[in-house]
Amino acid sequence: MLERLEHLITRTAVTHPRTVIAALAALVVAILAAAVLPTVWPQSFPGLNGLKVDTDPENMLPYDEPARVFHRQAQADFAIHDIVAVGIVNDTHPDGVFNPASLERIYRLTEFARTLEYPDPEQPGRTQRVVTVDVVAPSTVDDIRQAGAGAVSFSWLMPAPPQTLAEAHAVRDRALRLPFLVDALVSGDGKAITLALPVSSKKIAFHVREDLLAATAAWSGTGDEVHITGVPVAEETFSVEMFVQMGVASPLCMLLLFVLLWWFFKRLVLVVSPMIVAMACAMGTMGLMVVFGYPIHIMTSMIPIFVMPVSVLDAVHVLSEFFDRYPQHRDRRRTIEAVMRELFKPMLFTTLTTMVGFASLALAPIPPIQVFGLFVAAGVFLAWLWTVLFIPAYIMLVPEARLEGYGHHAGDSEDVGLMSRTLRGLGMWTQRRARAVVVAIGVAAVVAAWGISHIEVNDNPVKWFTASHPIRIAENVLNEHFGGTYLAYLHLAPAADEQSVAEASTRLVGALERERVLALGEGVAAVDDVFDAMLDEAGRASKEHTNAVAMLDALADWAVSRTDAAPAAAYEAWERAALVVDRARQYREVFKRPEVLRYIAGLQAHLVAGGYAGKTTSLADLVATVHRELMLGDDAAFRIPDTPAAVGQTLLTFENSHRPQDLWHFVSPDYRRSVVWLQLESGDNRDMQAAVDAVETYVARHPPPTELVTDWFGLTYINVVWQDRMVSGMLTALGGSYVVVLVMMALLLRSLWWGLLSMLPLTMTVALIYGIVGISGKDYDMPVAVLSSLSIGLAIDYAIHFLVRARAAVARTGSWAASVPELFGETARAITRNAIVLGVGFTPLLAAPLVPYKTVGVFIASILLIAGLVSLIVLPAVLRLGTPLFFPQETRS
Repeated sequence: MLERLEHLITRTAVTHPRTVIAALAALVVAILAAAVLPTVWPQSFPGLNGLKVDTDPENMLPYDEPARVFHRQAQADFAIHDIVAVGIVNDTHPDGVFNPASLERIYRLTEFARTLEYPDPEQPGRTQRVVTVDVVAPSTVDDIRQAGAGAVSFSWLMPAPPQTLAEAHAVRDRALRLPFLVDALVSGDGKAITLALPVSSKKIAFHVREDLLAATAAWSGTGDEVHITGVPVAEETFSVEMFVQMGVASPLCMLLLFVLLWWFFKRLVLVVSPMIVAMACAMGTMGLMVVFGYPIHIMTSMIPIFVMPVSVLDAVHVLSEFFDRYPQHRDRRRTIEAVMRELFKPMLFTTLTTMVGFASLALAPIPPIQVFGLFVAAGVFLAWLWTVLFIPAYIMLVPEARLEGYGHHAGDSEDVGLMSRTLRGLGMWTQRRARAVVVAIGVAAVVAAWGISHIEVNDNPVKWFTASHPIRIAENVLNEHFGGTYLAYLHLAPAADEQSVAEASTRLVGALERERVLALGEGVAAVDDVFDAMLDEAGRASKEHTNAVAMLDALADWAVSRTDAAPAAAYEAWERAALVVDRARQYREVFKRPEVLRYIAGLQAHLVAGGYAGKTTSLADLVATVHRELMLGDDAAFRIPDTPAAVGQTLLTFENSHRPQDLWHFVSPDYRRSVVWLQLESGDNRDMQAAVDAVETYVARHPPPTELVTDWFGLTYINVVWQDRMVSGMLTALGGSYVVVLVMMALLLRSLWWGLLSMLPLTMTVALIYGIVGISGKDYDMPVAVLSSLSIGLAIDYAIHFLVRARAAVARTGSWAASVPELFGETARAITRNAIVLGVGFTPLLAAPLVPYKTVGVFIASILLIAGLVSLIVLPAVLRLGTPLFFPQETRS
């Protein structure tokens, strides 16, 4: 059946070359037109999908992923926005930035930043902006100071730029007295300031950065250095530079591939053909993705870089075989027919296995990776289709005269040339040292397994840039001066069943009885009548309500109404009874309880002392600061008050500040939910996870005064969630595709043993690559995880070509030993040329300023080179030792 299919395809290509090329070109043009036209003129093509770009790493998770749902809801509930961190550092002035000139520049920059506003590309007519009311800068925050016993004054920390050095020092000293500003707004060493610019959408973070850098370009030479960073800045900047890199790296790779092919095959007119195949397949695949309505994402932007090597892979095999065989036939058609008879089956097998490897990514629970895998699989099919049709058709259109002298030294001895001699010697060596090769590969496997055991799963959007990138530099500089540029949010809430109606009723009755005794002792009139009425109403309310909160609310409303209507003689008794109910209501306001706030403060201290966070800020910090100023600014009063009422007083006082909304960034209006802000010096997933684990451990070892449920949100935490999903999904995909490919190879080669043998180069390549990852300390991040699928597709390619042709050679020669010279001639040269061309061809990616592109370049080169070496060294050694198993007909004869 395969022979008939090969014959049909080859005959069509060589008999009707112009028709075949026109049809293939029309297919790609149609795909591109369907993608481009709706993008350029969307109104004219309302039913078609245009180009969409989605570079948000948050979308690595499904929109309805619980972690994302909670993240969105918590951000909305606490009015928390993603933040652009703008650090201003002055290492030349003895007072750092706290000098009149620097503070004036910072003041002007703050005013400029507050005006930044941009059109929303997703919602025409609307804009996204810097959230002015929440900007944190010296001129926009309050100085909290005591104003006499029991009074606090709120005034702007820096209402205008200071005119003297003394005034500048005063700004610094007052800021350093406010704990929630130290290492957040003002560095602890007093040398630097960070402006926190909340943005209504993180999609404008790149534009904010660019405009601020432009606005401060004239600061050069003043000593004030501006550093802008933060997760939203890193993510959005990467999305912009990603497209620039796509436009630069891909052509460079193509250029180097072209040069290498020309070096090997010496005919410009022929080596153009693989380039055409690669470009057509890459454009066709991206066009298909757009047509089906999928956006270009950080992951899917790499599709061309993955499709191109696969596209060139088979084309190079065809050219290499044509290069070796043409001198024998001196006829294009006969040579092409011979080449396709030899290569059709292994190329089909490699296409199927590569498609399985990439399509298996659909098993990963990450939507962009699913799309990436499926469309790379589609690109692999396009590459096969173009290779088996276009390359033969193209060669048939090359005039015979232009092939004069073409081929492996025009028919000279195959032993000439360094590559041929080296490969022939390698073949003889693998047969003489077969046992040593097998032992060596066993040792390598053990070392690789040890390396794999040391792999650490980790990622960090800021580390997607090289160490010399301004964003990485900004991160390092600001982390030296402040508590950290990465924000994570710990959400705390009482357990849903914190207090039942019965518990609340019992607690209220006990409080009313205690208050009755006190009131009687103080001679308050009408106590018994009032408190008896209150107890009766409490009994009725406990039967009418199934929720403690609703019961206490109803009782409080009833007590207030009775107090307002009470005669003068009973007014004091009713007032005292109503206060008891109000205190009971406050008990449900968990985050007004002193013991709970002290617990949070203890948790914060643990996180900082343990190095899990550079700084933390919570409601406890606000309460302690205001309480200190209410107590005449006495440092000893920097603590949590002893009663809920006193805590409530500090909060009421804070609401009189210029920024009362800041309170609701840390606690919900019903005081039933609270947020602790963590500043982390590292955005690495493992460091975020360490903070999560530290909180869980602390809560387990130090139970809170009331049962609290912890949860997390923020971009730094979301990255941990999708990384975890990705790793588990990729392992499932890798394992599943490995098994499927093994079954396919056993069926295609009609032998379980041959199927297992074909998996050896793949297994060793993956093991060695990931062993090196573990030994070198390279993190297992998004590109490394996804490249595991590329390993399956590319690493088995050479094994298939070698084994299929080995079986054919033994069938012709009658023995394995007699086949070795032939296999280390044409076959080995094709594999070697392929590995060198593609391995070296993608090294331009190493010069990219984006680390994921460097990683892709290193891995593609490593996979190809290692897989080629293993196929040429290990497979012949195993076949030499396993001749009775793999070639039983030879043993019988």
